[in-house]
Amino acid sequence: MSKKRHYFSECRKSKGTQKQVAFDNEISTVYLRMIENGTFTPGRDLMFRLANYFNQPVERLFPDYFESNKNYCACCDN
Repeated sequence: MSKKRHYFSECRKSKGTQKQVAFDNEISTVYLRMIENGTFTPGRDLMFRLANYFNQPVERLFPDYFESNKNYCACCDN
């Protein structure tokens, strides 16, 4: 189940339309929309590129990804 990335959406709106942000990052508008809506998580390189583009910590833009991995790692320590 996907969960919209509201902070990501706010950052994107501050930079312009989905079309403009997608163009600036050399990805499709559809791909950006999927990332923003939480239906898809980009790879590490794009995650960091977007964090740099928005001048935000990657953990803030993709909290769902880091929260789920934190829980996974906590399980591995047992």
